[in-house]
Amino acid sequence: MLKRNNISSIFVLDQDEAKTFYTEVLGLEVDQDMDFGPMRWLTVRVPGDPKVILLEKPGPPGIDEATAAQVRELVTKGAGGGWLAFDTDDVDGAFARLKEAGVDFTQEIVEQPYGRDFAIRDPFGNNLRIGDVHSDLP
Repeated sequence: MLKRNNISSIFVLDQDEAKTFYTEVLGLEVDQDMDFGPMRWLTVRVPGDPKVILLEKPGPPGIDEATAAQVRELVTKGAGGGWLAFDTDDVDGAFARLKEAGVDFTQEIVEQPYGRDFAIRDPFGNNLRIGDVHSDLP
């Protein structure tokens, strides 16, 4: 049986820019940054969390160049199919810090049935949610 999800991925258009955004703006840490020849394996994670996120540039060897061009177009429109959600103990502080950093917000802080959160986009159009999720949810 499966025990846990240890890696997720999200498409980014420039891995150096993604590395800067996810580490310097969001505060994640680099887990691995390796050159595999046809691709760069760049993973980040929330400090202390074993689960990593692959910041994947669309292209070979995973997909052919024609398909990669279509994926890049969809990602830019915010329709790349991937999104990430992060939990924080300080929604207001995270919101203020990211606002000051000039991050692209798609939703201000709102009360949800599961807690309070807000939505932003990374520099490529990917949707991210940051909030305080109730721990008593099923």
